[in-house]
Formats: sequence, structure tokens, C-alpha cells
Amino acid sequence: MSWLWSTADMVAAMGGRPVGSLPAGITGISIDSRSLAPGEAFFAIKGDRVDGHDFATLAVANGAALLVVSEAKLPALGRLTVPMIVVEDVLAALVKLARAARARSRAQIVAVTGSVGKTTTKEMLRDVLAPSGKVHAAVASFNNHWGVPLTLARMPEDAVFGVFEIGMNHPDEIRPLVKMVRPHVAVITTIGAAHLGHFKNLEEIASAKAEIFEGLEPGGVALLNRDNKQYAFLEQRALEVGVQNVLTFGQHAKADFRLADFEGRADGSTIWAVLGADTMEVHIGAPGRHIAENAMAALAVVALFGADMEAAKQALAALRAVKGRGERHRLAIGEGQMTLIDESYNANPASMRAAIALLAVTEPEGAGRRIAVLGDMLEMGAFSAKVHEELAGPLLSAGIEHVWLAGTEMAALRDALPDTVAVEYRPTTGELQAHVLANIQPGDVLMVKSSLGIGFGKIVAALIDKHPALPDRERHL
Repeated sequence: MSWLWSTADMVAAMGGRPVGSLPAGITGISIDSRSLAPGEAFFAIKGDRVDGHDFATLAVANGAALLVVSEAKLPALGRLTVPMIVVEDVLAALVKLARAARARSRAQIVAVTGSVGKTTTKEMLRDVLAPSGKVHAAVASFNNHWGVPLTLARMPEDAVFGVFEIGMNHPDEIRPLVKMVRPHVAVITTIGAAHLGHFKNLEEIASAKAEIFEGLEPGGVALLNRDNKQYAFLEQRALEVGVQNVLTFGQHAKADFRLADFEGRADGSTIWAVLGADTMEVHIGAPGRHIAENAMAALAVVALFGADMEAAKQALAALRAVKGRGERHRLAIGEGQMTLIDESYNANPASMRAAIALLAVTEPEGAGRRIAVLGDMLEMGAFSAKVHEELAGPLLSAGIEHVWLAGTEMAALRDALPDTVAVEYRPTTGELQAHVLANIQPGDVLMVKSSLGIGFGKIVAALIDKHPALPDRERHL
């Protein structure tokens, strides 16, 4: 049996107290009793909303090999006979195990942050590095104070590459996480107005993102977007904390990994990438210039790690957009079909512009329309009205003539759009969902985007539920 961890190593790393007859090892780590697999250790983390100790019985029923529990909660678990490792604080114990995982690893590690494109770039890196060796990367967007240590503690000892996503919405969040991960390459995809309500300006956001440099391994590389307006600030921050290797990607003439040309299509794109002395034609299976920019960062990491570049190019050609982040659906409607672009996972000004640009290059069929279905961007604070009304410019430039809106903040965009645009506004997601279902037509292209908290995923789900997906042979992708 190949263990993720021997229980002896777990006890030593966490400073825990074994209770009962521990198994020799565990096959994995879970903090969710519902998705736990037999043989895994269940860490009963106390979160903001739920306490994992309340689900210990369910974890045992689902096959947990052992529980990691708090000393203070032990009396309440007295009836359970499953082996346990008892610690003072379960999350702190997970962090200790994460540090032990990093200490034993010989993997090349990359950490990714940025206002837009973190998860997409992380998934790209998983794909492009996989042909060159075993890759360990976070599932979903596990990029916070529990997601990062969980991902790190799950890293197998024999991983060749580790890919970590690190997020934040306040200062001082990235610093402790990146010092745990200790990457060899730190990527900042871009700086934009995400979480602007928690900061005074973009420079404060850039400063918080720059914390990622503080965990770089000696001799490590800071990989920055040369096209971003905050580039000079980020470069200076990197140098101030002792980073000796600052490299860049992007369209800028001085970028070390340069996007020389871009040819976009509705189903993907072709780029010409200049990497050192070589210019390569690279096909990307997911559409959008923003995807191409993320691909340049991924190709740069492949080059820096000495991984197989040809295999990486093939992986990018096979790339597909994922749920909530540009995934496309061809749905039957009446005697025809419609295209649904699902961008419902999250939204900020930069990603809204990218999604609008994607809608602009997607052709409707027949008398179909391009329709932007947009909801509030959250965490914009005092800047909210301004950033929402400023979306009028990209929509008009893209020639989008139908805009359907919901949410308190989107009223600002409604008021900023001219009469030449057919605007439908509803206060709530539910009301807009009813309008969408009643008014879509054959040939339409709908792009649905909002912050996750607005719940536009329900609109996507309702459309897919009502209109059957076309078989692959009928899809015109």
C-alpha cells in the first residue's frame, strides 16, 4: 500500500497525541465528511459557519481511517471508537503537516496569484506540466487560509511538480501562505480592480499581491505580466525583498516570454509565442485573449522548469473552458439552437471586459442576437457605481446591442447605457431568470456573468435544464 502519510509521520509533524490503535497510514486528507473516501484522514476543522467535529460520526460512517480532532472537543466524541490524533487546534495541525509536506518534497513548485486568471492559469499549469511528470495541484479554488495548507498537506512525496493558487481580499493574507508553499516560481497574472472595496486603489492591491515574493525560494523567479500598469511597482517590490530573478510575459516588446501575435476565434485561438530565440505557433482550445495571456505565463513556467515544451503545446490545444469560467453549451431551442457562455463563477471589472470581448467574437446564427446577461460585481466598495457604469464603454465598443441586467449595483450600468442598446433590468436574479427563459430565441448567444454571490449560476442551470444539450455531432464548435 502506498500511503500519502504514515501515521507515525503525521503524529510527529503535528505534535499530536494518538488515541486508539492508529492504522499504519492514510491514503488522503479530507475536511468534508460528504466527499471523504475510505482510508482518508478527516480533519475536523472549525470554520466560520460549521464545525467539523459535528460531522465526525458521518466521516466515520463514510470510511475515515482516523480523525484529527481538538483536545477540547474530545469529550463530546467519547462514543466514537475510530482512531484519532488529538491536537490543540486542528487547522494549526494541518498547517504543521503542510510544512512537513513541503520539507520532504523535491518537486518544482509554482505559486499563482493575481486579480484575474488565477484558477485558469493553475489549471493550465496542471495540464502543460503533466506530460513531464507527476503534478500535484489544488482542486477547485483552494486558495485561502485553509485551502492552501490542505492542498500542500495532500501533496504526495513523489510529486515532480506542485501548482498552488494563492488568493486574498485583504493585506497580509498571501504572506503566511506563500511562506508555507515556498515556490520556485511566483506568478502574478495581472492586477485589476478585484476586492477594490477592501483597498484604497490599485497600488494597494498590487502591494498585497506582491507579498507572494516573500516566500520565493533562494534563486527563485518572480514572473510578472509586462503589460500590466502595475508592472514597475511589482518589479520594485520584488527587488526590495531580495528577488534576484524578475522575468516577464506579455505583448510588451521587452517581455522575456512574448506574445507576438494573437488570432482569436469563437472556439479557441492561435498565438505566436517568442521564447528566447524560438518563435512558436501555439493553438489554444479555449477562446479569449485573456486565456492566451494566461497561456503565455504557463509556457514561461514550462520553459523555466525545463519541462517538455512540445507536449505542453499539445496540452494547450486540448484545453477546454471549465464550468463558470467560459464553458460553452449548445442548447436546442425550438427548431434551432442557441449558444450559452457560462461565466457565472465570478466577476470583476477586468474579467467582465474579457467576457464581453469573448461575446463579441462569438457569431449568432440567423437572426440570433448577442446578449450580455450581467449581474453585480461584489466587493467594489465606494467604487461600485463607477466600475459598473464604466462597463458601458466595453459593451458599446464590442457592438453588444442587448444587455440584460440584475442586481442593485447594475442599476448604474442600466443608467449609463444609451437608448441604442436594448436594456432589460430586473432587481433580482430570480426575476431576470424568468425574463431570460421567456425571451431567448433560436440563434442567440448568451453570455452570463456576475459575482458568485449574486447566484447567476442558477440562470445557467435553468437554461440547461429547460433546453437539452445537443449531441456532439450537432455541435458547431
